Formats: sequence, structure tokens, C-alpha cells
Amino acid sequence: MCNDCQATDTTIDVRVIAPRLRHPMIFSTFDNLLPGEFFRIVNDHDPRPLFYQFSTEYPGSFEWTYEKSGPEVWQVKIDRIAS
Repeated sequence: MCNDCQATDTTIDVRVIAPRLRHPMIFSTFDNLLPGEFFRIVNDHDPRPLFYQFSTEYPGSFEWTYEKSGPEVWQVKIDRIAS
């Protein structure tokens, strides 16, 4: 992570967002990050399918870190890295 970059400290709780709006909001948030910035998502199930979508859309441009892994809450930190 870049020492000069500011962390955004944004958390998106997708549990309270309509399902059709979740992925567009997550990808829009990622698109607005600079390298070294990050955000978190919180969900009630493992967002592994979203990881695969990120891998296809942004190969080599992100890091995916589970901070909580269920059984009731999953929290993932998504960092934008220089590609």
C-alpha cells in the first residue's frame, strides 16, 4: 500500500441495498479508488462470486482480504493496487 495515499475507509453494507443495485455500487466505488485506497463490503453470505467477477473485470488491480468469514457476517477489504 502506498504510504502517501489516503485510505477511504468506506464500508458498503450490502445487506441493506437492493440486490440489483449491489454490484453496480461496489464496482462504481472501486472505479473511483486510486492505487493504495480501499473499501470494505459487509454481507450475510460469502461474496466469493463477486471475487470471481473482480478477477475477470480487474485482473491484477485489486487485493481481496477476508476480515470476517461468517457464519452470519462476512466482511471483505478490497484494495486497489497499481497494475
